[in-house]
Amino acid sequence: QVQLVESGGGLVQPGGSLRLSCVASRSIISINAIRWYRQAPGKAREWVTTFESGGSTNYADSVKGRFTVSGDNAKNTVYLQMNSLKPEDTAVYYCHCTVWGRQFWGQGTQVTVSS
Repeated sequence: QVQLVESGGGLVQPGGSLRLSCVASRSIISINAIRWYRQAPGKAREWVTTFESGGSTNYADSVKGRFTVSGDNAKNTVYLQMNSLKPEDTAVYYCHCTVWGRQFWGQGTQVTVSS
């Protein structure tokens, strides 16, 4: 069993920044990859970014250049730094991993970008 707990969401104005955290119940070094997804109202869940245990990262085109994912092994935490936020970034953000062939999701954290 792996537990993932997100935090850091909130209300921010367009152009603002937020940093989300995803704390894992086990060492993130032992997890091949932790991914962030988001789901906007009425839309399908979409992949945002991947943080691999070796430090490699990948981003969806919609967030490339604005979002940065990083990891802190000592804190078992993956961060998602979101800058230059747009109203279309409004969504519930989830972190996810696959361990032992099973998928694990966090409970999500709401991000609202609005003036």
